[in-house]
Amino acid sequence: MSLFKARDWWAAVLGEGEEFDQGCLCVGDVDNSGSGHDKIVVGSYMGMLRVFSPHPAKPGEPSPAHSQLLEVQLRDPVIQVEVGKFVSCSDLLHLAVLHPRKLSVYSISGTAGNVEHGVQYQLKRVYEHNLQRTACNMTYGTFGGVTDHHSMCIQSMDGMLMFFEQESYSFGRFLPGFLLPGPLCYCSRTDTFLTVSSARQVESYRYETLAVATDAETRQDAEQHGKTAGKRLTADWTLVLGEQALDLSVPSFSPSSSSIFVCGERNLYCLKDNGHIRFMKKLEYNPSCFLPYSSVSEGTTNTLVGNHNNMLLVYQDVTLKWAAQLSCSPVASRAGCNHYVDLKGVVVTLSNEGHLQCSYMGTDPSFFSTPKVDAREQDYSQIDTEMKSLQRVIRQATRTQAVLRILFPVLSTLFKVLSRHVCVLTVCCVSKTVFFFVCLFYTGVGSTTVVAFSAFLNGQYPPADLTGDVAVSYSSPTGIPRVAQCKFSLPLRLVCCPSAPSKNAKYKITVDTNKPPVNLSEVFPDFLEKSEDKEGNALAFHFLSGPRVTVMASKTSQRYRIQSESFEDIWLVAKELVQRFDRHFAKQGVKDFRNSFAGPIPLAEYFETVDHHFELRVSAEKYQDLLSERAVQFRAIQRRLLTRFKDKTPAPLQNLDTLMEGTYRQVIALADAAEENRACLNQAFVRLRSATHLLILLVSLWQGLNTEQNAILEATLLPLLQDTPQLGWEESVDAAVSHLLRTCLSRSPKDQALSLSTSQLNMPKDTVRLKKHITLLCDRLGKGGRLSLASEANVPTPVMMPGERGEECLCVSRCVVLMTNQLDHFPSVVLSLVSTPSNTAVD
Repeated sequence: MSLFKARDWWAAVLGEGEEFDQGCLCVGDVDNSGSGHDKIVVGSYMGMLRVFSPHPAKPGEPSPAHSQLLEVQLRDPVIQVEVGKFVSCSDLLHLAVLHPRKLSVYSISGTAGNVEHGVQYQLKRVYEHNLQRTACNMTYGTFGGVTDHHSMCIQSMDGMLMFFEQESYSFGRFLPGFLLPGPLCYCSRTDTFLTVSSARQVESYRYETLAVATDAETRQDAEQHGKTAGKRLTADWTLVLGEQALDLSVPSFSPSSSSIFVCGERNLYCLKDNGHIRFMKKLEYNPSCFLPYSSVSEGTTNTLVGNHNNMLLVYQDVTLKWAAQLSCSPVASRAGCNHYVDLKGVVVTLSNEGHLQCSYMGTDPSFFSTPKVDAREQDYSQIDTEMKSLQRVIRQATRTQAVLRILFPVLSTLFKVLSRHVCVLTVCCVSKTVFFFVCLFYTGVGSTTVVAFSAFLNGQYPPADLTGDVAVSYSSPTGIPRVAQCKFSLPLRLVCCPSAPSKNAKYKITVDTNKPPVNLSEVFPDFLEKSEDKEGNALAFHFLSGPRVTVMASKTSQRYRIQSESFEDIWLVAKELVQRFDRHFAKQGVKDFRNSFAGPIPLAEYFETVDHHFELRVSAEKYQDLLSERAVQFRAIQRRLLTRFKDKTPAPLQNLDTLMEGTYRQVIALADAAEENRACLNQAFVRLRSATHLLILLVSLWQGLNTEQNAILEATLLPLLQDTPQLGWEESVDAAVSHLLRTCLSRSPKDQALSLSTSQLNMPKDTVRLKKHITLLCDRLGKGGRLSLASEANVPTPVMMPGERGEECLCVSRCVVLMTNQLDHFPSVVLSLVSTPSNTAVD
C-alpha cells in the first residue's frame, strides 16, 4: 500500500449506468482556443460525448458547473475519440469519433454569449465515413511522411486495416493470420504500424508495404491472392511476448527517443524500433492502463502504470520511482496542461464507471509521532498458552469442512453448497431488484442461519413470471472462491386467492390431455376455500390486482377450459395447470402423460396486446418531441428576458413574461403526461410479456416442442427484459423472427442464402410487418417446421460465399439470447442456511 496519495485537483462523475474503456478518453485543445489549455474529451458506450475544461475548486467544494463545455447524445456507442488535424483544408484541430459502423469528424467552436452565462459551445459534423465492417479501434498520424495533416487507420473486428486520408478512403488490407483484434498504434519515426496479434506477438508493418500489397474484398480473397499472384503482405519484424497485450504506445514528444512501450498482462516491455528488447519489467499486479511520459527535470522517459488496486505507479526504466493511491481503478490515463494555474503534467484518469479525475503527484507533511512504548518483561508462559490455543483452533478449522444448504420451506427446494463459511448471499428475483445479504458466517456443524426477505406487488397488474435466482459466494477451506446458484418458483397462492367460478368470459383456451379427467380439488388443494363446486369440475382464481380466471373440467372428455376477461391473465393459471398435471400424474407413476393444445393459435387476441404496447411507444416518442420543442422555446424566452433585465435602458417586456409562464405550464403538463404514459407503457410491457409467455406455451403444446426448441422460441419472442428508448420489443422480435424464417424455417436454399441485415434496429412505423412474420412463423411450425440452430434443419445448406461466415455467426448470436424472466411481485420467503458435516453428499 502506498504511503502517498494522488493530489485531487479536479474530479467529476459522468452519468449513471454508463460504461467506458481505454479509447473513450483524449486530451487536447479541441476548440482551438490557442491558450494552451487542454480540454478533456470523454465518450461512452451509451453514446454520450462530453467536453470538459477543468478549473480548480476549493477543498471540500464540488467542481464548478462551467467546467463542462459540451454534452451531446450521439446515436451510436463511442468506441474511441482522438484529436488531430483531420480536415484537409484546415490547419485547426478536429475531433474524430469512432463508432462501430461509422467514423465521424467534428469541429468544436465557442460563441460568446450576451449574458453572464459565458461562451456557448457547439458540435458541428464536418464529414463522416460509413464503415462496411465493424470497427474495433483506430490510430492516426502522418502516414507516408505527410507532415501537414493526419490520416486515420481503423482496425475492424475481422482483421482489416482501413486507411482514410481526411475526407477520402484510401485502401484496406487484411492482416495475415488474424484471429482476434489487438491494440494498434502508429510509429512516425519508421512509418510503421504496430499491433499485438492473437499469436501473442508484436507485429510491425510498414505503410509502404501495406500500400502496395494485393487488394482484396474479403479475407478469403486475400489468402488466395497471396498464394497465387500479387504481393503478399508480410510483417517487417515480429517479437513473441507470450502474453496478451493491454496497450501499445510510441512516445512522440522526443524525436531523439526511439522506444516502443508494450503493456502486457504481467510484464512491461520497452522495445527498440527494430523489435529488439531494450528492457522488461515484471509486474506483481494486473495493470489496467499505462502512459509513457517525458520527465521534465531529468530529460528521460518515465512510464505511468495504473492497476486494479487503485494505484498509480511511476517507473523510470525498471525502477519504481513513485506510487500514489487513487479513489478508483483507472482504465484510461492521459497527460495534460493547464496554463490557468501554470500546472503542467496533470494526470487525467478515467474509470470504467465514469469517474473522471485530474490529479498530480505530491505529499502533505505528517505531524504524527509514534508514542513511546513502555518497556516491560514478556510473560513467556502466557505467550506459550495462547500459541497452543491458536494452534488447536487452526487444526480444528483445517479438518472441518462445512456444507451450506439453502432451503426454501414453502417451495420444498433443497440446494446444497460445499463451503467453510458464506461470504455473500444474493437473492435475485425476476425484476431488476437484487438483494445482497453480506457476511453470513457459519457458526458450527449442524447450525442453521435463517435469512428472511419480503416481496410485494410492484404494480396494479399481475406479474409476468414467478421465478427467481439465488446465488451464494463463499470460500473453500483452502481459500478458493466458489459460487453456487439455484432457481426457485414462488407459489401461485401468493398472488391470487380462490373465488367463485364464472361461466362466461371473453377469452377462452382449451388444454387437452391423454388421460381421464381428474378432480381439480386434488390438483389445487390450496384453492378450495370458496369453491362452490363439490365435484371439483370448476375452480376460479382471483388475482390481487383484480382479474379473475376460471378453470373448468369437462365431465365427458379429457379437456380443460381456462377463461378470463383478459387474454394475458390466463398465462399464470395455464402454466400452473400444466405443471401441476405433470406432477400429479408423475406421483401416480404414469410415464406417458402428455398435455396438448388442438389449436388454432389465438393470434388475433395476442396482436391486440402487441398493438396496445406499440401505441404507447409511439405516444412516448411524441411526448419526447413535444417536450424538446417546449424546452427550446422556454430557454429562448429566458435568454430574451435576461437581456431585457440587464439592459441599462428599461424597455417593455412585450408579454414575454406571460409567454414564459404559459410555456412553463405546457412543459409541466407534458412532463406529467409523459410520466403517466411511461407508467402505462411499463404495465403494457409486463402484459405483453405475459401474453407472449402464453403464446409460447400454446405453441409448445400444439407442436410438442422439446426443451431446446422451446428455449429458441422463448429467446426469439422475449429478447428484452424491458423497453429502452434505443431498442424496443417490436424491432428486436421482428429481427429474430425474420432470421428464423430465413434459416431453420426457410422453404428453399435461396431463402437461407439471404443473410440477416446487420443495420441498426429502429422503431417501425407500424406492426403490420411484425404480425405478418409471427403469423408466418406459426404457419410454418404447423406445417412441420423444426426450430434449430443449425441451418440444415429443413433444407440443404447453401454454399457460403466468402466473407459471410462472420455475419452468419452474428445472426445466430442475435437469435439465441439467454434470458432471465422478470418478476413484478412476490410475498415473504424464508431462506435457511444449514451447516452439515464435511462427509455429506452434495446434490
